[in-house]
Amino acid sequence: MAEEQDTGTSASETPTVEAQAQEQTGQQQVRLRIDQKNMGTSYANAFRTSTTAEEIMLDFGLNQVAQARPAEQSGGSDAVGEILFEVNDRVVLNYYTAKRLAITLGQLIRRYEDQFGEIKLNVADRASGSKGG
Repeated sequence: MAEEQDTGTSASETPTVEAQAQEQTGQQQVRLRIDQKNMGTSYANAFRTSTTAEEIMLDFGLNQVAQARPAEQSGGSDAVGEILFEVNDRVVLNYYTAKRLAITLGQLIRRYEDQFGEIKLNVADRASGSKGG
């Protein structure tokens, strides 16, 4: 991520708004530039987490229903359905970034639910036709 410094100085004697803000807050203004030329886009309907003392790993991917296996192959009395979790991407975060992400996601979900209704996590609740997704 490239950062540029905005010093807030101008050629005239009158200080700029940026310079005045810096003077009042004691903080230097920084312009954030975002470079997306190497960005990829992925879709995920499933995730798993793992942790160390320093980091959180988030694996994102797709839950895909696999063909049901006959009971004789699965060792049981009934046919066994299977779900395959195909991991496509891993994101590793330190705990500080993970907490900021959790707060941001919470705010976005709250805003969505305020507009469209509660998101039902239980599949049976979703099937009843209530709004939310």
